Amino acid sequence: MSNTQTSSSHGKLIVAVVAAALVVVLALVSAFIWPGWALNRGDEAGSQGATTSQGASQDASEPTTPSIDAVALPDGASELLKAMPDSVLNFARTKADASTSWSGASPVEEYTLTYSTGTDGQEVTLEVAQWSQDEDAQSQYDNLTGAMTGKELGSGNVKVSGEATGSYSAKTDPNDETKAIAVWRNDTVVFQATGAKDSVQRFYQQFPL
Repeated sequence: MSNTQTSSSHGKLIVAVVAAALVVVLALVSAFIWPGWALNRGDEAGSQGATTSQGASQDASEPTTPSIDAVALPDGASELLKAMPDSVLNFARTKADASTSWSGASPVEEYTLTYSTGTDGQEVTLEVAQWSQDEDAQSQYDNLTGAMTGKELGSGNVKVSGEATGSYSAKTDPNDETKAIAVWRNDTVVFQATGAKDSVQRFYQQFPL
């Protein structure tokens, strides 16, 4: 074979190797840039924030509307209580009463609500209270989350219109891993949802406040 033929073959080989390398590089780059990459990463919790910033996707097999009617709020309900939704996904409000569970923290007002799908064992109990000062609400949030010792399911900032207005934390019940506790603060209001783990996770991630 002549030197000219050898140089030509050698040049073609280099071109082929470079082209193959470019294909591999492009494949790797697109894997990391393509929208949706790393959205399903094992059991890591999605970012949240009481629909304020909770953006977890819903299982298509789960119903998103309640099969039972919501119980009406009591006469003379406060603005805070009126702000509580009739339903969250397929959880409908079945109870709403004044509460004193957090009376030691001196909230302006406090309520305990129950949301249910109509199926036993799927109820979520929601404690909600409001303070006149942001720092008092933060103190209660810190006390509640500081007492949570189970496995972390999610945490982050609560956002409204892109602005951080508080924080959230969700963990399993340390005494029963099939149950969970989610606590979040939105400005001067603090929420705590408790119940079956699956129910609490679906509920707090879509709660509108």
